[in-house]
Amino acid sequence: MDKTLPDLATAVAGIEDGMSVMIGGFGGSGAPVELIHALIDRFRATGHPKGLTVVNNNAGNGHVGLAALIETGMVAKLICSFPRSSDPVVFTEMYRAGKIELELVPQGTLAERIRAGGAGIPAFYTPSSFGTDLAEGKPVAEFDGRSYVQERWLKADYALVKAYKGDKLGNLIYRMAGRNFGPLMCTAAATTIVQVSQIVEPGALDPEAVVTPGIFVQGVVEVANPAQEEALIRAKAVYPEVAQ
Repeated sequence: MDKTLPDLATAVAGIEDGMSVMIGGFGGSGAPVELIHALIDRFRATGHPKGLTVVNNNAGNGHVGLAALIETGMVAKLICSFPRSSDPVVFTEMYRAGKIELELVPQGTLAERIRAGGAGIPAFYTPSSFGTDLAEGKPVAEFDGRSYVQERWLKADYALVKAYKGDKLGNLIYRMAGRNFGPLMCTAAATTIVQVSQIVEPGALDPEAVVTPGIFVQGVVEVANPAQEEALIRAKAVYPEVAQ
């Protein structure tokens, strides 16, 4: 089955109000900037989608990518590990104004919750967060004399991910640190959309190098020269430009 999508607008067309969306990236590394901006374009044209729950490692930087998505008011809740990063002004201001909800999750726990969602494991125990505010209201159990906090899986309606190359069947390879949360998110979402720098024919990828099998991917769209979040921030870019 050819999973190639014709453009970015088509790639994000299925995301609806109130959906949960996992967005790959570790800061700017592996962040699907073009997919995020396409989602903002759709909102500006139609007023939808809104009321989204977004899962990401951080809360965005500057006024591009995830930060720009938050700045539009489309995101009702953010589940992340690091709401404070190099330039988190957008999230900080909106959170202080009560315009966005935050669920803070330790980074390893976040990764494991996503992995558990993809593996069909509804809950697991971890020592992380025990004795802190983050464990409040969660079940606690003792194993071998140590206390552990129960955490639930994380699943999503959509995942937006950036990979290096993909074939028309959705098989993916990643470039270096750009791999981060992407492979986990692909397994934990009902629908996974991936932007890749190059789409190749089936069989062109070394099967030993494939990290995400195509069975976990519903659509791939080619973005030949993807933007890098850090470069945009250094250039003081704002998306969309009319927002400032």
